[in-house]
Amino acid sequence: MKLKKEYIILAVIIIALSVYLYKRSSDRTLYQLPEIPKVAQKDITKLQITKGKTAIVLNKKDDKWYIEPAGYPADANKVKDMLNALENFTLTALVSESRNYNRYELDAEQKINVKAWQGDNLRLDFDLGKTASSFRHTFVRPSGEERVFHAQGNLKNSFDVSVDQLRDKAVLAFNPADIEQIQITKDQLSLDISRTSVPVEVKNPDTEKKKDSSAPVQKLVWQAANGQPVKETALNQLLSTVSNLRCEKFIDDRKKEDYTSPLFTLQLKGTKEHSLAIFSKADDKETAYPAVSSGSDYPFQLSDSQVNSIMKAPDTLLQKSEADQNKSEPQKPESTK
Repeated sequence: MKLKKEYIILAVIIIALSVYLYKRSSDRTLYQLPEIPKVAQKDITKLQITKGKTAIVLNKKDDKWYIEPAGYPADANKVKDMLNALENFTLTALVSESRNYNRYELDAEQKINVKAWQGDNLRLDFDLGKTASSFRHTFVRPSGEERVFHAQGNLKNSFDVSVDQLRDKAVLAFNPADIEQIQITKDQLSLDISRTSVPVEVKNPDTEKKKDSSAPVQKLVWQAANGQPVKETALNQLLSTVSNLRCEKFIDDRKKEDYTSPLFTLQLKGTKEHSLAIFSKADDKETAYPAVSSGSDYPFQLSDSQVNSIMKAPDTLLQKSEADQNKSEPQKPESTK
């Protein structure tokens, strides 16, 4: 009888423990994720990214993005990354209810607050913390929530940015095929080059018979103003370098008008006119050259490697004449018998 009673007590304990464990497991897995509104990136018209006391505001105007209040053009690719992240913003799991935000870099000093508007309507508002160890999720806390969640993707890469990183670094852009005239000036030496049409000698017997009745074949070549031929490979390389020129950084404490007496200038004419001027470094410790261009409203810096590929002496682009080549070749001594 006593043994039977002990079995009953043991069974009751097992049942109670099972019920407790089941309820505890259910509480851990059966929760409801906050509902996050879906917003298409094309509908977003304003962004605000705040970290500590620094807030970056981006406004969309005429399908382009600008950094306020200065109105700097924003890097289209970086803004595109942000908009993609916001359009696909998805919570995947509850992480913590402990309010230990420092652990997830969601405390006031470390968090990044992201807001997105559609017109005057605030559509998204959340705090962004550190990236999970898998790099496939990011710790976030939506506005109005005390809990911490996993959001899909590595969002830190898109939103942990400065104003300088967000600015569009393009300072000169054109199609090299559109350029017809070039003027290069360095060390008070100037070279004018133009694209010129010249006749081509065709060595074909059938063509020779008809040369009186047919127009000569023409081709476009680069020539100096005096008719001297140009090293087209070197010139095309120069045009390719400056046709999609991006700076290292902008110079915010000076204006374009503050820079005078350039070391090197490049003037380009075609369907539009373009220009680039490079100036002396402030001192020998500087690792970049100040410069201005027609493609930017602000002065900027070009790296040493960029300047080395652009700032060529004008005469290095000219082909030597046969007479000059013969002069530069060593003369063979006359043989004596």
